[in-house]
Amino acid sequence: MTSTTLFPPHGRLMTKLTALGPYLREKKSKEGQFFFDCLASCVNADKEPEQREFWGWWLILTATDNGYEYCYDFGRFDLNGEWNSGKLPAKHKDAVMKTLSDFHGKLTPFIVDECQLTLSSSSELTQTPLTELA
Repeated sequence: MTSTTLFPPHGRLMTKLTALGPYLREKKSKEGQFFFDCLASCVNADKEPEQREFWGWWLILTATDNGYEYCYDFGRFDLNGEWNSGKLPAKHKDAVMKTLSDFHGKLTPFIVDECQLTLSSSSELTQTPLTELA
């Protein structure tokens, strides 16, 4: 597979992607793949901070021949620090969707305009493509 697409170095991408917002999980990212998530809406705000769970989203950005593709899902971030897929409750949906839309609005210009790479949905995506959420 020969490619003439030039990708920025992994370290530079980590720095730039981290600057987009509080979403990049460095320990879950690796060369050619980045893991983002957002704890958008607290499930149980009346509990101690260590006992709180959140509704939100996670997104995996994976390198392709000429850019990146993404796959994301929604769910609940539990006390063990794990994501569990699930339908968003109505009272949390707007907050979660806003953060995802905001993130997409920052990610797209960085990947497409600044890096001059493509950004598309993965064939494994089961949710609505981000371009259709706006």
